Amino acid sequence: MLEKMEILNVEKLIGDFEVMTKDAENVQRETLKMILEENGCAEYLQNMGLNGRTDPESFKACVPLVTHKDLEPYIQRVADGAFSPILTGKPITTISLSSGTTQGKPKFVPFNDELMETTLQIYHTSFAFRNREFPIENGKALQFIYSSKQSKTKGGLFAGTATTNVFRNSQFKKAMTAMQSECCSPDEVIVGPDFHQSLYCHLLCGLIFHEEIQLVSSTFAHSIVLAFRTFEQVWEELCDDIREGVLTSRITFPSVRSAMAKLLKPNPELADLIEKKCSRLSNWYGLIPELFPNVKYIYGIMTGSMEPYLKKLRHYAADVPLISADYGSSEGWIGANINPSLPPESTTYAVLPNIGYFEFIPLKENVEEPKPVGLTEVKVGEEYEVIITSFAGLYRYRLGDVVKVMGFHNSTPELKFVCRRNLMLTINIDKNTEKDLQLAVEEAAKLIAEEKREVIDFSSNVDVSADPGHYVIFWEISGEVSDEVLKECCNCLDRSFVDAGYVSSRKVNAIGPLELRVVWKGTFHKILDHYLGLGAVVSQFKTPRCVGPTNNKVLQILCDNVAKNYFSTAF
Repeated sequence: MLEKMEILNVEKLIGDFEVMTKDAENVQRETLKMILEENGCAEYLQNMGLNGRTDPESFKACVPLVTHKDLEPYIQRVADGAFSPILTGKPITTISLSSGTTQGKPKFVPFNDELMETTLQIYHTSFAFRNREFPIENGKALQFIYSSKQSKTKGGLFAGTATTNVFRNSQFKKAMTAMQSECCSPDEVIVGPDFHQSLYCHLLCGLIFHEEIQLVSSTFAHSIVLAFRTFEQVWEELCDDIREGVLTSRITFPSVRSAMAKLLKPNPELADLIEKKCSRLSNWYGLIPELFPNVKYIYGIMTGSMEPYLKKLRHYAADVPLISADYGSSEGWIGANINPSLPPESTTYAVLPNIGYFEFIPLKENVEEPKPVGLTEVKVGEEYEVIITSFAGLYRYRLGDVVKVMGFHNSTPELKFVCRRNLMLTINIDKNTEKDLQLAVEEAAKLIAEEKREVIDFSSNVDVSADPGHYVIFWEISGEVSDEVLKECCNCLDRSFVDAGYVSSRKVNAIGPLELRVVWKGTFHKILDHYLGLGAVVSQFKTPRCVGPTNNKVLQILCDNVAKNYFSTAF
């Protein structure tokens, strides 16, 4: 289908989506039937006693809810090259590595052609709604995407991050062309072995094609902010390269150098123009539209752990709309952003009922383990944990994501991502999520904003080495801030955790005073470099917001780089 298609038929895509979501319950039954028929011969399902049944009732009665830990032995056998069907009917040829920033180490997750097809369906669906709102002509996209090297498992399967497996798939480039979103950088830059060199070349390609750039994107908002923070440091060097038509010696890989040589020609007029634009900006405000006058929007995942980067991204974007990308994980996709005009903080995701079979565990107080409900049975305003059954061998898999149902599009729910369920700051009866941490940091950061400073990045940890245990918040700040203000920030953080269990524990000293540790500039870049060294890619990197005991190395990097620390006197 894709080969014949020059440009996507937006209205047909939207029409198909409307038809499907009007009958979400039946589509879900049919999707489950298809998954079970395709994979019924797999050992995992054979052991469940389904005996060929494909209805949701039998499926739920026979197949238990699982976490990654439960499936690990099966996935390992697949990775080790077992010949018999273990999780899927057709052989798995590729393994995805999760980012590893949540638990400290990457997980193996099966990846197959069916998962690639659902990826393209999500891309096409959200593009259709986005393009209706913000039409783009046939220009180019400045995409800060990075594909790490695919390795081989013991059994000879390709293994790479989920984004690498997508970017290296032949269908990806065709899809980008069909969506008029062709990357302005050559493939050699995307697959370049050194992230820093690829980032520099992405920026250079963007400047060379500056008038053709229609959108700026990356997998995560963090990568876009990082790219333009880097631009602030290297813009003069980029101008030198453009003026002379010669690539800086900092780019050392021959494949990248030769690809860039084909694009780079001496252009003193463009170098002068960029210098003029940069010199007239005040603190880099509006940098993106200044450099790329025809940019229509900025696109990437901006919800959840990416929300803290929105303030800086808006600073660079000025009036250019920010649109949050779709909702998925290494394990599979869930929903598309079909309301692109909403600000990222209000983004919801409409679940596509044919890309997997979905269940939801209600998160109600005082209920130990409530029964999961189906896609069309969720209630508006309620929070749930997502369970996914995919075409890639995951059955009733607990994703660990908490979502809130904000409404329905026809009969499919629109979900707001809330947080990761297991990312909690907790010492005894207190329970603070990633979202609670983010709100506390935002509140306290207002105090340093008055001094024209910002929190570049942050993380946290529960220190129980002494009794009582206490919360530790790590901040990296953009410049010097007085001790007086930072002491007040520390108190503000402590007061901003409003969870009843936390407040009552603090009042009776069952939880000790919160500690704010300010780290040296560049510390969070060291954490990024640590994950890159483990084989992660920037496209998939998320700063760990809560560093648990399994994540020793990251905790060590944070603790080794503390410049100042403060204890709260708020209680």
